[in-house]
Amino acid sequence: MTSIIFPGRFESLAEIAEHVRKEAKAAGLSFMETFELETAVDEAVSNIIEHAYGGEGIGDIVYTCRQIKDGVQIILEDHGQPFDPSCVPTPDLDAQLKNRKNHGLGYFLMCQLMDNVHFEFTENANRLTLTKRKK
Repeated sequence: MTSIIFPGRFESLAEIAEHVRKEAKAAGLSFMETFELETAVDEAVSNIIEHAYGGEGIGDIVYTCRQIKDGVQIILEDHGQPFDPSCVPTPDLDAQLKNRKNHGLGYFLMCQLMDNVHFEFTENANRLTLTKRKK
């Protein structure tokens, strides 16, 4: 298991992506599975920075990767505002592009790309666990 603390800044995304690719390769994930994992983690980290912290440089993100029997789990922990996934409306994917919102697809996308998306909240932290399994 690997844990690294990254500053809650968008410039951290590239280094986090490198770690995701390395761990996905070690787990034997395919190119597409790795891309899906990297995309979901990128979206999650961006949401932490933008929504949990309300901007860059306000807090850190603890990135933990755990190899599991059939894939990888990425755990992202922050100390920002909690996120309630039940409050996220299902996006209207049939709407014309000009009528769609600029934001709001992140959680939906994570759920589509991952085998499991799990949120935990304590008094001191928000924890998101993303699980990707080999097909």
